[in-house]
Amino acid sequence: MSLLTLAIDVGGSTIKAIILKDDGTAISDRSLIHTPHPATPDVIVATLIDLIWTQGEFDRLSIGFPSVVENGITRGAINLHPDWDGFPLAEVLSQKLGKPFRIANDADVQGCGAIAGYGVELVITLGTGFGSSLFLNGKLLPNLEIGQHIWRDRHTYEDLLGQAALDQVGVEMWNSRLSEAIATLYKLFNFDKIYLGGGNSRLVNLSLPPHLLTKVAIVSNDLGLIGGLYLWKS
Repeated sequence: MSLLTLAIDVGGSTIKAIILKDDGTAISDRSLIHTPHPATPDVIVATLIDLIWTQGEFDRLSIGFPSVVENGITRGAINLHPDWDGFPLAEVLSQKLGKPFRIANDADVQGCGAIAGYGVELVITLGTGFGSSLFLNGKLLPNLEIGQHIWRDRHTYEDLLGQAALDQVGVEMWNSRLSEAIATLYKLFNFDKIYLGGGNSRLVNLSLPPHLLTKVAIVSNDLGLIGGLYLWKS
């Protein structure tokens, strides 16, 4: 019998949830609420608990969270609140939930749903921030934070390609920067495929050499939810 997984994708702007069968079939409508701000741990935990218990029957949870997650502890969530640095999220949730659950970085979760499982695959999440995950033959290198790496003029990838930058410079300049970033990341990782997801992937219009453009795929933003199933395959 298929187990039912409540998959939750916590983002800087929205929190999404859906109940999935093992084969990825949705058995509920997708819920979407705005992320409350200030997004302190107490506020987000309370919001998650309220959301979880309005979703109906499920057997287990998967949570993608916008932070490095080490042994259930968040190591900063710059698009939420400074108090997330060192917060024991798994321990706190375990005291409030009567269901098994797993938590991982949100970009890692999306990547698990996006990849084919062959060669070097890089996944970029274009949303409030700039998420990233890297895989070799389907094996995840967890908690890769390309977005926080200095790229140009003492600015990070997230500084230049996050939502704030898009709002400031517009879609055309943002795409120009994104094209340059992909070319730079190819030199660094020599990836076989790069997947672009997240809410702003709908705006992507790249200018790249043909050999590099064939390595780019735009993927559904829903993979941030569907990828939650893969947390239970290890």
